[in-house]
Amino acid sequence: MSYLNELIKKTAATMPFAGKAAGKERALREELVNFGKMLHSQGFVAATDGNLSVRLDSGRVLVTPTGFSKGMMRQEDMVIVDLHGKKLSGFYNPSSEIAMHLTIYRMRPDVGAIVHAHPCTATGFASAGIALDEPLCSEVVITLGAVPLAPYATTGTMELSDSLRPFIPFHDAILMANHGVVAYGEDLRRAYMRMEAVEHYAKIVLATRQLGSARSLNSRELEKLVAVRTQYAKNGR
Repeated sequence: MSYLNELIKKTAATMPFAGKAAGKERALREELVNFGKMLHSQGFVAATDGNLSVRLDSGRVLVTPTGFSKGMMRQEDMVIVDLHGKKLSGFYNPSSEIAMHLTIYRMRPDVGAIVHAHPCTATGFASAGIALDEPLCSEVVITLGAVPLAPYATTGTMELSDSLRPFIPFHDAILMANHGVVAYGEDLRRAYMRMEAVEHYAKIVLATRQLGSARSLNSRELEKLVAVRTQYAKNGR
């Protein structure tokens, strides 16, 4: 009986979720599960692709585990790390791309969640070396602005973080050459919706290219949209 008690204590120590998780943490774990399923159902990830994370507090991040289908995760599978990547709790290892997430969190205190995925059309543009920065659609200008293309860097290395650094302060979504997309925002809902918006816009750009004609918004039209974008940001759209 004493061995069982010790085993239970050890399990609880390595996994705060088991009866200890605060309401906020429990809700964030559920969000990671739900938005992971949405990524998978939309075809934005396949097999064990992609990763998601949320900021728990000023010093801790809750992140999806490595090697898991985003459509098959459970709340208890999530991992907690500090801002240096040290695992604080969880049965599994954090995503192999945790360094990219932590770089964004350190550079953008306003960011509360990050989504990385490989949506087919947007990743096609990334693999073709084409940024999504043509002002073709008013709604995209308001919600995303431009989506730049970061140079290629090896997945899961600090080189990847370094390639993103010049773009992180000025953009909320970035194409990664020959890789995929990372989007981030105040919370997981906004980060996910930006990922959806990137893929939607990539489809629009592809359609205009197939049609053989694309009319970009002019400078005056863009100035008006930027003013609307600023107002939406103030209103917390």
